[in-house]
Amino acid sequence: MSVRELVVLGTASQVPTRHRNHNGYLLRWDGEGILFDPGEGTQRQMLRAGVAAHDINRICVTHFHGDHSLGLAGVIQRINLDQVPHPVTAHYPASGQRFFDRLRYATAYRETVRLTEAPVAADGPLATTAAYTLDSHRLSHPVESYGYRLTEPDGRRMLPAKLAEHGIEGPDVGRLQREGALGGVTLADVSEHRRGQRFAFIMDTRLCDGVYALAEDCDMLVIESTFLEADRKLAADHGHLTASQAARVAREADVRHLVLTHFSQRYPEPDAFEAEARAAGYEGELTVAQDLTRVPVPSRHA
Repeated sequence: MSVRELVVLGTASQVPTRHRNHNGYLLRWDGEGILFDPGEGTQRQMLRAGVAAHDINRICVTHFHGDHSLGLAGVIQRINLDQVPHPVTAHYPASGQRFFDRLRYATAYRETVRLTEAPVAADGPLATTAAYTLDSHRLSHPVESYGYRLTEPDGRRMLPAKLAEHGIEGPDVGRLQREGALGGVTLADVSEHRRGQRFAFIMDTRLCDGVYALAEDCDMLVIESTFLEADRKLAADHGHLTASQAARVAREADVRHLVLTHFSQRYPEPDAFEAEARAAGYEGELTVAQDLTRVPVPSRHA
């Protein structure tokens, strides 16, 4: 059975707190795992969350501030220690190559796994698989930062009533899907268009075109909300969003499930983030992320 869910490993901005680890998020997308922004302590959080090094196929780093990347050294070494049986690809801003090199080879270890470096230098597609296309968009932060978006290819949803009407059943259903027609019945006669699911990951940034491009029509949007609206000037000065700004983006982009995260240590309680997001007019599913929680990607539209 395919699983699509977000495993939250950490939610703290800049420094960890007693209840929030540095950033870290694993997206399970069917049989693949994509690790986003592994901050310090990610390897231990993986253990606590039931995430293994074998679950990681791809690593995506938005930028090279420590709370988003200091865990890379431990994660990469754990991938090699556990001899993960598949190659792993790492995406990160090309301008931070020197930081990636230092983290990858921070200490001595034996390399047993092929780690492909795929630095990001511009907006656009980074990888295409049968399950998704991965794109990046530049964000607005004091250091170069990119957000990431997964888009599943569109497909067809089979209609049981139409199949029965045409007497198509069993192995013939699969044959019709592969060949497009069977005995004068076309795939369009017994199915309807199914939009692929969409997921976006946006960390440290001010409002910019990239934020809206990433968020558009997403089934799930994971987005930083470092500050509350009372500290909006502070957010802008340091290249961050408020919960209200993040929620307005989600509302305008028709996001189905909004996940707020990356909270400043000045806010010990999460309730205010939900209240502010609702006050901004977002009416969809809303999660204020907490460490070690799992958030399912919404089921497909009926």
